[in-house]
Amino acid sequence: MSRSKRKWDHIQLAMSTGQTRLAGFEDINFVHQSIPHTSLDQANINVEIGELSLSSPIFINGMTGGGGERTWRINRDLAIAAKALGLAVSVGSQMSALKDPSEISSYKIVRKEYPEGLIIGNLGSEATVDQAKAAIDMIEANALQIHLNVVQELTMPEGDRDFRSALQRIEEIVRSVNVPIIVKEVGFGMSKETVSMLKSVGVAAVDVGGFGGTNFARIENERRKRELPFFNEWGIPTAVSIAEAREVSGGITIFGTGGIQTSLDATKAIALGADAVGMAGFILGILLNEGIEALIEELHNLHDEIKMIMTALGASNIAELQKAPLIISGKTHHWLTERDINTKKYSQRSILG
Repeated sequence: MSRSKRKWDHIQLAMSTGQTRLAGFEDINFVHQSIPHTSLDQANINVEIGELSLSSPIFINGMTGGGGERTWRINRDLAIAAKALGLAVSVGSQMSALKDPSEISSYKIVRKEYPEGLIIGNLGSEATVDQAKAAIDMIEANALQIHLNVVQELTMPEGDRDFRSALQRIEEIVRSVNVPIIVKEVGFGMSKETVSMLKSVGVAAVDVGGFGGTNFARIENERRKRELPFFNEWGIPTAVSIAEAREVSGGITIFGTGGIQTSLDATKAIALGADAVGMAGFILGILLNEGIEALIEELHNLHDEIKMIMTALGASNIAELQKAPLIISGKTHHWLTERDINTKKYSQRSILG
């Protein structure tokens, strides 16, 4: 099967399999503040990510490219929506364009439509230094995602089976390119051990890509003759993964992604320790089913709602939101306790200091 055909299959299966809503955010509850000392018109959702300044804590995460005319249109529309709100946007894996130059236009369209935007490139952990440089040059990327997708590859009929030297290759790319490297999971979450390893080789940020959003094991199982059902429920829920990453981050940027569909999901993710949150499947669904104007309207609504939630909590900016007290319960509390992560530090903190 061609990469182009597989790319389009992934999009269709992502829409048909949907998102599980098992990211763990139902276990996270804010402590209500009756006297918040805030005003809605003072709520500021600008974020600082390393040396980058963004007008929103939401970014459009990598979805597609390399699937011909249809994915060209999707990336064009995503870039238009991102530009309308000043969001960062990531493309899908660029490996298909590196292997077939005819697919390059489905990625370059993002920079063409959003020349001043913060655009993030994307390659798998099998990529070489030369491929990383080519991917960056292709779209004039401001940063590059290197995605980890072991379970997806194992489930994919034609997927990779050898994952040795991935960390070494990531380190070589970090040392050889002139943009920040973000290492991203694709729906199975990151443990604190993984984050520690990535931090040790100098990555600028991790995108936890937790369980609970688009399920790529389920998607690949739809393409297999004999399913591997044990991988359908495999992974670390997004809420857990953000907390695990924050436990060992030591200043490394954390992107919270995986099943974030609402403004409340987004604010909970940030309060748990994410510096920004990515949305993919939710955004793609609106774009394909309702169109670009509906997507832009929804993104505006998400911004307004995040500001409302911040105001109710007494947070006037994203840094203060990350200090809002919250209660962790259920499976998320059990998981974090078993992993020796003290949940009381979340419940006992205060925006007021």
